[in-house]
Amino acid sequence: MNPSSNLVFIGPTGAGKTSLGRRVAERFGLHFIDLDVLISELSGSSIAELFEHLGEKGFRGHESQALAQALRADGVLVATGAGAVLSAANRQLMAERAFVVHLHVSVTAQLERLSRDRTRPLLQRHDRAQVLQDMAVQRDPLYRQLGELCLDTDQYIPAEATAQLVLQLAAHWHQLTGPTPQ
Repeated sequence: MNPSSNLVFIGPTGAGKTSLGRRVAERFGLHFIDLDVLISELSGSSIAELFEHLGEKGFRGHESQALAQALRADGVLVATGAGAVLSAANRQLMAERAFVVHLHVSVTAQLERLSRDRTRPLLQRHDRAQVLQDMAVQRDPLYRQLGELCLDTDQYIPAEATAQLVLQLAAHWHQLTGPTPQ
């Protein structure tokens, strides 16, 4: 297991990376970084604008740069975008610089959680269920390979998922790094 003082949350869209990340970062006294927010700050453009003007490949370049910047620090919790694991270089950087937590969610739960969301460029289609299923087929093996700890968030509300993560991190990651949950 990685003894880094950093945490990285990976997983599908709607798994809770951002909402749980904020809560867990606060509990362990870590600086929280939402990678999509950092990408927007560094590029001066929204995620949707980057996709529109540069396409997914151009966006992924910005994503890799932002991830590298975020993980230069110590004592951070980075909530990645769902596709950050697609790059081998990103996966290597995460594995080297952080303890990686895989938050899993089923396609059924994703559809429910994202039913009103109109901000995610890759989901702006009529066949959302198929898009999410296709993403799962491609990305789930990468999440499972990279994650040192996995929590299925389907069955939990955010407060319960946070409690579960804090307990699991205290048992697996906390003993390596020493942060004290608050």
